[in-house]
Amino acid sequence: MTMSIEERSPLKPWVGVPGEISELFRPHLDGLAEEMIEEILAGVPEYARPQDEEYARLVRLAVEGALRQFVDLIMDPDSSWEPVAAVYREIGWAEAREGRSLDVLQTSLRLGARVAWRRLAAESERYNISRRTLASIAEGIFAFLDEIARAATEGYTKAREQEAGELEHRRRRLLDLLLAEPAAAPQAVADLARLAQWRVPRTVAAVVLHERSGETFSHPSLPPDVLADLNRREPCLLVPDPDGPGRARMLEGALRDWVAAMGPTVRVEDAAKSMRWAREALPLARRGVLPSEGLVRCADHMPTLVVFKDEELVRAVAELRLAPLRGVRPRHRERLVRTLLSCLQNGFNATEVAARLHVHPQTVRYRLHQLEELFGEQLYDPETRLEMEMVLTVWLNGPDAARDAEADARD
Repeated sequence: MTMSIEERSPLKPWVGVPGEISELFRPHLDGLAEEMIEEILAGVPEYARPQDEEYARLVRLAVEGALRQFVDLIMDPDSSWEPVAAVYREIGWAEAREGRSLDVLQTSLRLGARVAWRRLAAESERYNISRRTLASIAEGIFAFLDEIARAATEGYTKAREQEAGELEHRRRRLLDLLLAEPAAAPQAVADLARLAQWRVPRTVAAVVLHERSGETFSHPSLPPDVLADLNRREPCLLVPDPDGPGRARMLEGALRDWVAAMGPTVRVEDAAKSMRWAREALPLARRGVLPSEGLVRCADHMPTLVVFKDEELVRAVAELRLAPLRGVRPRHRERLVRTLLSCLQNGFNATEVAARLHVHPQTVRYRLHQLEELFGEQLYDPETRLEMEMVLTVWLNGPDAARDAEADARD
């Protein structure tokens, strides 16, 4: 809960200042305000705006309000801070909106305090103000300066948070627009990209994410040019120039706590197509069909993605093509299937297949002889090889292989 300035300010150094001092100062406030405004405008060029009447009004309101508030505190130390605090919160808010740092405002406050102290020191002898009272007033000036600076910081911070929220909202809208189908008009994308402070790149790639179960997650640290929305039902990113230097390494590091699939690199207007492929790959990575330890790049797994595009159809074909294996014991069936798939992928070269499966080449030849007995000549039929490779890939990642593995474990 945010405390008010009054709740936050236990020190009141002006309590010891005689109340009549405020009456000595009050007639000089207008002149002092003018002197402070002149000093601020001369010392802080960013505030010199002769054509901006509203801004000049705000500066005058801040200076005059602070002076009156300070004098009122001398007369009544328990008087409310809120009127002047509200003004300085508004000033801090305006500074943030105009893109300036708080350093400019802090400089102006110090200049104003310096003018006030200089004027006070000059008038102290005229009004016979004791050194002790003068010290109390000086302490009060700097304590007061701290409080109005804090109020300005509150306004500044609030504006920055609001600005960040608005920018984030625009970026989410831009992400939705880029991933929409049919593709949005280029001008609409360009207009929203400008508001979202996003440079439209030449190419993009979509990434879909899923939290790894049982792990502690951190929000990925991503470059500002990556559009991200991790709060949607399907968390996703849009990565500009994904093939650029260091981009892959950056994504690998940032997404290590996520299962992540990246669609192919496409033109900006085809971002939705990249997203479609990423959505196809993510479930396969979660199932273990595709490796999920690092970033899954669809471009590296297109054959598998195409095969699993209609998994039900491929399984129906598998029932027919792999029928000869039904009579083999489950413990041995999976080994034959893996051997056959590796043979198809390596041109039936026993040495290469053995290296892939980490077995002896003679073991491969023995299994291949068994497969020839089961499948006959169709094993080497060029027209069925691609079909066989597809159905074997699906079978090894389906319920049949799981049941065989369980049976193998029981044996």
